[in-house]
Amino acid sequence: MMQFTESLPPSLHQQVSPFSNLMMNKNSSTNNQIQRARPWPGFHTPKNLGNIGDTNCMEQLLVHCANAIESNDSTLAQQILWVLNNIAPPDGDSNQRLTCGFLRALIVRAAKIGTCKLLTANLNHSMETHKFSIIELASFVDLTPWHRFGFTAANGAILEAVEGYSIIHIVDFSLTHCMQIPTLIDAISSRLEGPPLVKLTVAGATEDLPPMLDLSYEELGAKLVNFARSRNVMMEFRVIPSSSSDGFSNVIEQLRVQNLIRPENGEALVINCHMMLHYIPEETTLLSNRFTSECTTNSFRTMFLKAIRNLDPTIVVLVDEDADFTSNNLVCRLRSAFNYLWIPYDTVDTFLPRGSKQRQWYEADICWKIENVIANEGVQRLERLEPKSQWVQRMRNANLRSSGFSEEAVMEVKNMLDEHAAGWGLKREEEDLVLTWKGHNVVFATAWVPL
Repeated sequence: MMQFTESLPPSLHQQVSPFSNLMMNKNSSTNNQIQRARPWPGFHTPKNLGNIGDTNCMEQLLVHCANAIESNDSTLAQQILWVLNNIAPPDGDSNQRLTCGFLRALIVRAAKIGTCKLLTANLNHSMETHKFSIIELASFVDLTPWHRFGFTAANGAILEAVEGYSIIHIVDFSLTHCMQIPTLIDAISSRLEGPPLVKLTVAGATEDLPPMLDLSYEELGAKLVNFARSRNVMMEFRVIPSSSSDGFSNVIEQLRVQNLIRPENGEALVINCHMMLHYIPEETTLLSNRFTSECTTNSFRTMFLKAIRNLDPTIVVLVDEDADFTSNNLVCRLRSAFNYLWIPYDTVDTFLPRGSKQRQWYEADICWKIENVIANEGVQRLERLEPKSQWVQRMRNANLRSSGFSEEAVMEVKNMLDEHAAGWGLKREEEDLVLTWKGHNVVFATAWVPL
């Protein structure tokens, strides 16, 4: 593993410094007032609090704080925030760091709607997310199965689907900037019938979503083409700037035009979706379909999947995180996110030491996700995960059927997991694969073909 030598980013504790400043500047009488604060709704006796430092209590405090912020009860919100700040240090255990991330997100939300001005006056609203070099990002995603699981499962399904084709057109909707592609190129280069021509079309998202890269897609494409050439594979690279906010319509439109001249039997069309589709808005509204000039009551997700199906792809692979962040109710979203995002905080202890820069980068990206889910609404709320069951229904409604994964592909995933901590697991749900951590669903992988 390569060593990272860049300077340390600001700590999360520095970003939440208004709490410590507030506590240091308060005189004793004010502190006494805080200690004598009126009880919170639902906590009628000390017994109801349980152990104030355990995870369930932290979750309940966050929920009560969210309700106070939404009802504009600044006094109650400040009391709970003060307690949370004392029991959830940014350098504590995994549950404390998780709670600290939600604490900061609630402060940002309070600042946006005008609640708790005392605590938000000096808050630094910017998230210090890291921009990775290619080598850094490649090393970063190799640290954990979070992305490698999807890479391995998807590549296994893709290789089987494109067997015998002389041209393979891969359309990559990926959060990880083509980090999956080199391994796929390696496998393709060793085909018995010889390597095919690979066309790689990348949906270059116009939104800044972590993990972020420190070079342009044109530079990335040049590196991928050179890598493919070193494996005796000819590659054509194209990036299409496109936004998830309208269902990547620029990519879809250009693919439609290109599909009109696609050879009937000689070119495989692969649609690879890796943790990117949940950024497409899921709300059902009256939309104008630019491809049919009709107005329909649909979501952009539905329109995207139907447009993909109409391209008659050879295979569609969908990998995403198995959680539900779509509720319009803040408390529901908070509970769902809290009961899912403990997993990356828990797993990080198995592969990154305390105080390492990589760990700070990793947790800063999680904090970005938490803040986006909790502090934002409307078009600013980009993180809109849906569970596997919902995506499966969407794919079926788009006239796609599950093609599943072969035993060979499953074995590749199992071999990959053997390289990581014992808490990671794999289970099969019908024809789909699910990555688990200590028995909890984390990421799912599905493969689809047209009906």
